[in-house]
Amino acid sequence: MTAVVEVLAPGPYATVQDLGRPGYAHLGVPRSGAADRPSLRLANRLVGNAETAAGIELTLGGAALRFTAGTWVAVTGAPCPVEAAGRPAGTDAPVWVPPGGVLRLGVPRRGLRTYVAVRDGIGVERVLGSRSTDSLSGIGPPPLRAGATLPVGAGAVAAAIIADFAAPPPLPRHPVVRVLPGPRDDWFVPEALAALCAAAYEVTADSNRVGARLRGAPLERARSGELASEGMPLGAVQVPPGGQPIVFLADHPPTGGYPVVGVVAAADVPLVAQARPGDLLRFRLVRRAARHRETAHHRETPDRPGGARQEA
Repeated sequence: MTAVVEVLAPGPYATVQDLGRPGYAHLGVPRSGAADRPSLRLANRLVGNAETAAGIELTLGGAALRFTAGTWVAVTGAPCPVEAAGRPAGTDAPVWVPPGGVLRLGVPRRGLRTYVAVRDGIGVERVLGSRSTDSLSGIGPPPLRAGATLPVGAGAVAAAIIADFAAPPPLPRHPVVRVLPGPRDDWFVPEALAALCAAAYEVTADSNRVGARLRGAPLERARSGELASEGMPLGAVQVPPGGQPIVFLADHPPTGGYPVVGVVAAADVPLVAQARPGDLLRFRLVRRAARHRETAHHRETPDRPGGARQEA
């Protein structure tokens, strides 16, 4: 019999996520995938999975998962209390859950999204090459509900578990993210980018996997009127008529009709994805940044080597 994960409680919002479905933006399909990809990659590595394996993304924790067969799991991302089969367990480390055991996760102390990787991966059906739930288009498996069951095993053979602990730097209390000038910064007054970086913005409760809606100093336009819909990268800072910016996240639409004043460096997008409502977020303007491979490195001051590769 195939091992399954039984969802006893999903918490406020939980979905299956892998690294997304790139290459379909021309068809109007977002990439989707984990909002904090480095954390999912790390969780998969800790249990011997390929980084591309599907796991579970939790928003504000609060989940309870029962495993019909004994297995290794790893919990990464926003740190939260973890209990496996009635015993306290840690994050950022492989954890054994015995047959019939329940993995319980509390509310994160900081951050918003926590990831659970299961050895051999979550084996729901692929849609357009990915097992990810897309909250914008509805593609992929539905958000998790109490009573749902998830098959374990995605066909790939897991490797040996070689690390017993591999924590990234802690999530910053006051994240600072790099922003590059956007393709439509000329639609704003010359001081707009300086205003964006001059003071902190508050993450509002209207934020979700599509984008982080911010509240702060409004960004003033130099041009009025409508902008033809055009392509939007991950991390685009789009500004509706009210002047309050929105940072596009994993489930953002491939196109948009509001001008983009800046684009958050790709390596810093996970910091935005981990900011919870009420958190303060600051921007730092850069004109160019070095390329690098996406990692699980979270930082408070993004002056260290990092990347600005932008993705749809």
